[in-house]
Amino acid sequence: METNRSTIKQSSVLSLKEKVGYACGDVASNFYWRVFDVFLFIFYTDVFGLSATAVGTMMLVTRLIDAFSDPLMGAMADRTSTKYGKFRPYLLWGIIPIVAAGVLTFTVPDVGESGKLVWAYATYIFMMLAYTFINVPYGALMGVITSDSNQRTTLTSFRFIGAFSGGTLVAYLTPDLVAYLGNGNEILGWQLTMAIYGVVAAGLFFITFLTTKERISPPAEQKTPVLQDIKDLTKNKPWLILFSLALIIMLTITLRGSSGTFYFKYFVGREDLIGSFSMAYMLSLMCGAAITPLLVKFVDKKKLLLILMSLVAILSALFFFVPKENIPLIFTVQILIGLCLGPKSPLVFSMYADTADYSEWKNGRRATAMVFSAAAFAQKLGGAIAGGLMGWLLGSLGYVANQVQNSASEMGIVLLMTLIPAVFAVLAVVCIWFYPLGQKNLEQLQAELKLKSNYQADAVK
Repeated sequence: METNRSTIKQSSVLSLKEKVGYACGDVASNFYWRVFDVFLFIFYTDVFGLSATAVGTMMLVTRLIDAFSDPLMGAMADRTSTKYGKFRPYLLWGIIPIVAAGVLTFTVPDVGESGKLVWAYATYIFMMLAYTFINVPYGALMGVITSDSNQRTTLTSFRFIGAFSGGTLVAYLTPDLVAYLGNGNEILGWQLTMAIYGVVAAGLFFITFLTTKERISPPAEQKTPVLQDIKDLTKNKPWLILFSLALIIMLTITLRGSSGTFYFKYFVGREDLIGSFSMAYMLSLMCGAAITPLLVKFVDKKKLLLILMSLVAILSALFFFVPKENIPLIFTVQILIGLCLGPKSPLVFSMYADTADYSEWKNGRRATAMVFSAAAFAQKLGGAIAGGLMGWLLGSLGYVANQVQNSASEMGIVLLMTLIPAVFAVLAVVCIWFYPLGQKNLEQLQAELKLKSNYQADAVK
C-alpha cells in the first residue's frame, strides 16, 4: 500500500525483481502497440480491403476519440483506492477487455465494404479504449514506485528494454506466425496470432501486478476535483513542453514505423526482409534504452535529448539518398536511428514523473495518473495525425494495395520514411530547447519537497 513521501528515501533503491517485474508490463503492452505501429495500416489496406484514404481517416478519428479518453482514465485512476493501491488493480481488471479487443480488431467480417468499415471503426475504438484502460495506470505506476530521479531513469530503461524486447519479437515473428497459423488463410492467421499474443500478455501483466509496490501518495490534505488537475497541467510549463515533444516525436516514430513495411514491399521490392528489418530496428531501440542510465551519468537529460533528436533528423534526411539496392546501408542507417531514438522513451517518461514532482512543488497537489494519461493523450494525438497524414498522402498519390505503385505513390512512401520524419525531428529539437527542469533545478525541487514532507510528518507526531 502507499506510504507518504517521508519514507521514500529508505526504499529509493529498487530491487532487480521489481525493475524486471515492472518491465514485463511493457513487454505485454507491445504485443499490441507494436502490431499497431508496424502492421495495422498495411493489414487494413492489403488484408482487410479498405482504401488508404479510408484507413487514414479512420486512424485519425478513432485515435482522437481514444486520445480524449486518456485524461478521463487518468482522473479515474487517481481517484481509485484499494488495498492494492491506485494503479496496480487495473493490471488485472484490464486483461479480459484487451485480449478480446485484440482478436476482434483483426477479425474480418463477411460483409460488404460499408459493413467492414463500420466493423473496423467499432473494433479499433474498442481496442484503443481497452489499451488505455490498462496502459494509463501502468504508466502512472512508475511515478509512484520511487521519487528518486536516477532510479526513475533506470526503471524506465528497464521498462523500455522490455518494450523493445516485446516489440522485437512481434516485429520478427508476426509475419511468419500469421503465415504458419493461417496455413494459407491470412485472416485466420491474424486472429490466432492475436489470441496467442493476448494469452502471453495476460500472464505478463499479472507478473507486474505481483512484483511492484506503490510508495508515493498525494498529500493527505489534497482535494481531488478533476478540473483542478487539468488546470494544474496548464500551469505546469515542463509538462506542457513534454506534451508538445511527445506529440512531435510520435509523428516521427509512427510515420517511420508504419511506412517501413510499405517501403520494403513496394519500393525496395523485398517483402521477405520486412521481419528482419523491423527486428533490427527494435533491437537497436532496445540497446539505446539499455545504455540510457549510463548516458545520463555524463550528460543531463535535456542535453542528451537535444543531441539524440538532432542525430535522428540528420540520419532520417540522409536515408532519402540511400539507394534501394544497397540493403546493408539501409539496415545500417535504420539501426543508427534506432540507437538514437531508443533513449528517448526512458528519458521522456522519467521526465514526466519529474513534472509530477514539479506540480506538487508548485501547486501543493499531486495527480500522477493525470500527468501520465495526458502525456499518453499527446502520443496518441501524434499517432492519429501521423495515421491520417499517411493515409491521405498515399491515397492522393494513387496508392493501390498489392499492385506495383506508380512513381508518385512510390515517392510518397519514401518521403514518409525519410524527409518528413526528419522535419518533425527538427521540431522536436526546438521543443526540447525550452524545457526548464535541468538536473540542478530538479534536485533542489525534490529536496524542498522532502523537507516539506518531513515537516508535515513531524507536525502530525
